[in-house]
Amino acid sequence: MTKADLAKQIRAVSYLTGEFKLRSGNISNFYWDKYRFESNPKLLIAIAEEMVKLLPKDFDGLAGLELGGIPLATAISLKTGIPCYYVRKEAKTYGTSDLIEGGVKENSKLVVIEDVITTAGQVCTSIEQVRGEGHIVEHVVAVIDRQAGGEKKINALGCSFSSVYTLDELETKIASP
Repeated sequence: MTKADLAKQIRAVSYLTGEFKLRSGNISNFYWDKYRFESNPKLLIAIAEEMVKLLPKDFDGLAGLELGGIPLATAISLKTGIPCYYVRKEAKTYGTSDLIEGGVKENSKLVVIEDVITTAGQVCTSIEQVRGEGHIVEHVVAVIDRQAGGEKKINALGCSFSSVYTLDELETKIASP
């Protein structure tokens, strides 16, 4: 499947119009429902293949952010054999009380995996939390960059940012009907 064909399929299953409140609190007249493309095995595999192309050369594991980054990190892990870990929004209060699930080794170099980036508020919080656990985070890879300031905030934390698609690509250049 070409990248343009994938974009068209993502748009067909997950682009919604209406009035939506985003995590940032902003109101949007469109929404990319990532769970619709993440729950489709064919699309998830194709997206993972595109995300693999954006990974840096040297790192220890994938850090899938709760909730949308988890299926993506898992799919990438299955394609590459690179371990994936699951980063909670906050450490659980029972059992191991871990923030990062999956047995990540100390001082690991992790690539953060996310679905859609808007202002990157939660992504930046999670980067700081993961770093606070003693790990190195220098890269973030996402499926869609809504181009709403998230990249700048991620870069301000000293991380590179790559996305399979930008909002501009999905809306005008690649996937417009």
